[in-house]
Amino acid sequence: MTNDFDLYERELWAGRAPAYQRGFARLTRFLVDPLLDAAGVAEGTRLLDVGTGTGVVSAEAVRRGAVVSAIDADPQMAAAARANVPGLDVRVAVLPDVPFGDAEFAAVTGNCVINHVGVPEATLGALRRVLRPGGRLALSCWTMPGSGALALVREAIDEVGVPVPGDIPEPPFMEHGQALAFRRLVVAAGFADAAVEEVTWEHVVDPEDWWETGALSGVGTNGVIVGRQDAATVARIKAAYDRLATRYAAGGGKIALPAHALLVGATR
Repeated sequence: MTNDFDLYERELWAGRAPAYQRGFARLTRFLVDPLLDAAGVAEGTRLLDVGTGTGVVSAEAVRRGAVVSAIDADPQMAAAARANVPGLDVRVAVLPDVPFGDAEFAAVTGNCVINHVGVPEATLGALRRVLRPGGRLALSCWTMPGSGALALVREAIDEVGVPVPGDIPEPPFMEHGQALAFRRLVVAAGFADAAVEEVTWEHVVDPEDWWETGALSGVGTNGVIVGRQDAATVARIKAAYDRLATRYAAGGGKIALPAHALLVGATR
């Protein structure tokens, strides 16, 4: 099942694994332990990590003693995960395609992945299929609309007056990016005992590094927008970014960007 948003996502992330690993993978690392805890991942747990990216969640699950398989839609991401987690069973698959049999796993995790799929309902159905009865699902997503760490570059773009290009689709998950709506989505997919936790943390980073990974590397929609501008417009966006970033000054030349996410845990 593929739609325009899925095709956009494939183009968006193709070749972006190194930049993602330097930037957003570090941002989402805070969620790894809470995610694995919500899924009940421990020694011997048979786990599927979806949208593994560069393998951050899978690596920690292996450290806990879990037996881990993983999927990612991007071949370069999958290759990075294999390099970062030696011996990891990683397969390239675009959700809701999950190339495993029914009831193979005791736990399924996905770290900030469900907000990147074209049909969230279909993806949840596929994840439920591969879970054993009583198995645990744990998914994180960004609170929507994005704020703090996700919004800094976008605020600079907006301040300069650069519009979102008409060919960039709005994420289908946008309507589910609040706690109650996220829980309703998971319950409607047939999961039980669904509970959503709001998670907030600070991502301390060099502002020049965040500009490079969030605006100049083509990662995410903001990176696509900046990448389409001429040099003069990019310079204006950067000036706005520098000014807006001072709100988050943390000393030592760093900024502390607030991050806001949701974490759902539920039972098959």
